[in-house]
Amino acid sequence: MSMGALRTQMGRTQMGRTQMGRTQAGRTGATRIRTILAAGGLLLLAACAADGGHGDAPAAAPPAPAEAPQTPELRTATLFRHLRADPVRLAMFLRRMPKGADLHNHMSGGIYAENMVDWAAAESACIDPKALVLKPAPCTGGLVPAADARRDVGLYNRLINALSMRNFVAGAESGHDHFFDSFAKFEPALKARVPEMLAEAANRAAASHVLYLELMWSNGMSKAAALAAPLGTPAPGTIPGNDATFEAWRAKVEPGLPAVIAAAKADTDAAEARMRQILRCGTADAQPGCAVSIRYLAQVIRVLPAPQVFAQSLYGYALTAADPRFVGVNLVAPEDNPVTLKDYGLQMRLLGYLGRRMPAANLSLHAGELALGLVPPEDLRDHIRLAVEVAGAKRIGHGVDIGQETDAQHVLKTMADRGVLVEINLTSNDVILGVTGRDHPITAYRAFGVPLALSTDDEGVSRIDLTHEYVRAAETYGLDYATLKTFSRNGLEHAFLPGASLWGAPGQLVASCAADHPGTSPSAACQAFLDQSQKATLQWRLEADFHDFEMAVAAEAESGLWGQGHGPKTTAESLGKSPN
Repeated sequence: MSMGALRTQMGRTQMGRTQMGRTQAGRTGATRIRTILAAGGLLLLAACAADGGHGDAPAAAPPAPAEAPQTPELRTATLFRHLRADPVRLAMFLRRMPKGADLHNHMSGGIYAENMVDWAAAESACIDPKALVLKPAPCTGGLVPAADARRDVGLYNRLINALSMRNFVAGAESGHDHFFDSFAKFEPALKARVPEMLAEAANRAAASHVLYLELMWSNGMSKAAALAAPLGTPAPGTIPGNDATFEAWRAKVEPGLPAVIAAAKADTDAAEARMRQILRCGTADAQPGCAVSIRYLAQVIRVLPAPQVFAQSLYGYALTAADPRFVGVNLVAPEDNPVTLKDYGLQMRLLGYLGRRMPAANLSLHAGELALGLVPPEDLRDHIRLAVEVAGAKRIGHGVDIGQETDAQHVLKTMADRGVLVEINLTSNDVILGVTGRDHPITAYRAFGVPLALSTDDEGVSRIDLTHEYVRAAETYGLDYATLKTFSRNGLEHAFLPGASLWGAPGQLVASCAADHPGTSPSAACQAFLDQSQKATLQWRLEADFHDFEMAVAAEAESGLWGQGHGPKTTAESLGKSPN
């Protein structure tokens, strides 16, 4: 069965003073604001005391104190507070804001339907005008050429709506079903278009000033699943799922892995080479996407029979050991699918088994992408806990049903203690699950100190980009600049990139770079450290980008380029109250 059909079946100044990870960033800025305000309060009291109030003339006013200087970071945060109530200028600000990473991005779901239709037309593919599905040639039996859609505006608009969430209104069909059904409808347009998909993802990330993408890709997964044929197709929920079973399965699957891995590496070589041609990388006309770093998560389809999920997972772990471009594993497809629900515990145990055998491998899991009403209450009780405590996930995607978990406080504390990041997908959770606003657990995660990063999930199908998610988070939850800056940093801190972090003790750069300042050339010692770490190299880039961004925004605010009355001129004007 094709990947699309299976999916359908299942239905990101100065850096060294700001803390990262699950400790809330921005405390330095907030402390600076409180200090200035406190000093202002003392001065106000002194002035009142100097006015004795007992004579006909007040005492002479003391000289005005020297105004405390504002850093570019503080001026940027103050401007952000003013702009937050203006969606247009807020989006202008946040599009330019540096964003470390998009860690939860399905490559096929990231493609906009307009491009799919163009690719189908270029390949002389067809459209079923009734079912609104892209199909391979020949165009017989009521099928029409995909090229006709550009000439038939009505058909074109209906097709774009069917292949995405554009204009979707819940009714006879739920957002959940419309979302997942779209994948089988556009799959034929994507089969030979991985290079174009990579180029589109890279350029869109660059437009939002994203440095790094981890794209989920099922490269080689159908071949890996076929290696499980000798293991049969047991019914969901019937496998004991112990280490003895997994050892037996591994012995039968492992011999076939080298050939599948070799083919996947060759496919990745070809796709990336063609992507660089499309983007004209290395030329004077290079497109912005060339500057975006891309790695992949091996995407396992979890609605298959248990032996095939095991074979794909074993392959994913082996692929990450053999090809550094693949940096981790993720299980994908609807969590509410009956197979997933029946085999969820088994799948977590087999991942735990593989993790013990290959402890260097990285695992991020879709877990808790559920809501009450979509499934019975009993299916909301332990998915996140099992993903963290049994499978050993280092990151969780979605985590929407955390409040329904048994002993949810313990699960949240465990995630905070272990630094398990949650990939927050606000729009996706809205259109698929109907969970939005105060019903979303983002506030609960923040209250427990769980590290968070914003991501897109399937930005093409959902008709968004990462900037949109930053805007939505800021508007919906009243988040300040420091919090969004933390989210941006968290994306790289928790990326599955090799090498040590740029951050040492909380809020401090590693010793090699402690005397350095992003936005300037690193010292020899710092450069030597960066040369040994892909992660720290991108983190240094992010901090340099923040330095440049905040310097520019502070200058623009001073000159009034963000609108009259909203470019703070003095400390007193800008600190009427601290950003919340």
